[in-house]
Amino acid sequence: MAEPGMAQSATALPEEVRAAIDALRPGYPTTEALLLPALHLAQEHWDGWLPDEAILAVAEELELPPARVYGVVTFYDLYHQRPVGRHRIRVCSNLSCALRGAGEILETLRRELGVDEDEVTPDGRCSYVHFECLGACEQAPMMMVDGEYHGPLTPDSARRIVEELD
Repeated sequence: MAEPGMAQSATALPEEVRAAIDALRPGYPTTEALLLPALHLAQEHWDGWLPDEAILAVAEELELPPARVYGVVTFYDLYHQRPVGRHRIRVCSNLSCALRGAGEILETLRRELGVDEDEVTPDGRCSYVHFECLGACEQAPMMMVDGEYHGPLTPDSARRIVEELD
């Protein structure tokens, strides 16, 4: 039986994804160890996110229970169950950043991008979320854009960073 909200039958992984997973198999001691890179490959194929059919297809390919694969997808922030923008922005919302203006930064992004958290701009360029901790309290308030840290921020500097994204 499929997980709640998941499709009942898996779509098979495309041949190129299966071949890439098979090429990685010798480097991993178990299929569970292979799960993370397999999910990355599937996510790349599905344009940066993992619809239910992709999760089920990976589970089927690795002969793992769908619940285990779904658990990994929901645990790690690097897997997305909805479409995300080409540029993913994470605004730290932990105590240091919250006290120094993270809320203002989030509001600036909402106004500048014209979408709410977890939404994608109409052109597919950006999406943003608040993130519990990015581990850079000395840069508070700060955000990470595509893996690059920016901070300390002001609403104006956050706006400039977003304007410079392609």
